[in-house]
Amino acid sequence: MADVAAVAGVSHQTVSRVLNDHPSVRAATRDRVLAAIDELGYRRNSAARALVTSRSATLGVLTTGSALFGPTSTLLAVEAAARDRGYFVSVATLSTYDTDTMHQALEHFMAQGVDGIVVIAPHDEVAAAVESFRAPVPVVVVAALDADVSDGGSEQDRGPRTMSVAVDQRAGARRATEHLLDLGHRDVVHLAGPSAWFDARERAAGWREALVARGITPARPRVCSWSAGDGYAAGRDLAEAVVAGEGPTAVLAGNDQLALGLLRALWERGVRVPDDVSVIGFDDVAGAAYFVPPLTTVRQHFAELGARSVAMVLAALAGEPVALERIEPELVIRSSTAPPP
Repeated sequence: MADVAAVAGVSHQTVSRVLNDHPSVRAATRDRVLAAIDELGYRRNSAARALVTSRSATLGVLTTGSALFGPTSTLLAVEAAARDRGYFVSVATLSTYDTDTMHQALEHFMAQGVDGIVVIAPHDEVAAAVESFRAPVPVVVVAALDADVSDGGSEQDRGPRTMSVAVDQRAGARRATEHLLDLGHRDVVHLAGPSAWFDARERAAGWREALVARGITPARPRVCSWSAGDGYAAGRDLAEAVVAGEGPTAVLAGNDQLALGLLRALWERGVRVPDDVSVIGFDDVAGAAYFVPPLTTVRQHFAELGARSVAMVLAALAGEPVALERIEPELVIRSSTAPPP
């Protein structure tokens, strides 16, 4: 910085103001400093800056090793939002979620001196391990944390700086089911995701609530993985029931991959969508509009989820009050749904 100041003919403090976008620097002076920076190839010394400010401008992001659409999209959104706010991210992906492994990853972040942590926690094991870790920095969990995640504990049992943000999965599934009911369907089957996943439980709850509100007793959902293969297997059974005149007229799939497999199975058996059975997915993956037929689905706004996660960490660092946040999903209606036959 001293070299930059000498070339630009300004003080060390002026160079610092330019680097920190201080509004009191005149435009001509700023341009002169930036030209000197470019000429000298100056780069900030992040380690030295961290010593002065006690901040590393780095956030830790802990996620599963899954390639599933939701966790991956959330990770990309958090990284982009952090960059927009002048932060870098240090990412740890885990394939096992036991407490020791999770705590080792979190301790690694502490050793790096991260300013805060975002945990993409789609299921119980991840959230429980994070809940039991007393981090000295703000931790935001991207999941709808139950109050009893930590062995029946309450909000007071959680780490003092643990917060959460999530897309309202229950509202999305409820809205999707209501769309089918409004079309006239009464027999709506749900292909649910794994029960250890928060999103799967919330979506099943939303489906159930919508049916009960209309005086319909829900059948037990069929629990699957998140894969198209499981959707295909379930679809073969449902197709046979439909052909026999005993099947549902509508299906809410736990995600778009399940819906994709389901559509293939129905097509193979000659069951027409939406003429014989309506199908709704969840996520609005890239390409959902080009399924055959184009898939009605629930869109999650991942960019907003990432932005709010990062904003929550930074608000906590600034000592501002933060609370649980829910982001409203959007029902995207395409041609895979229609009135029942």
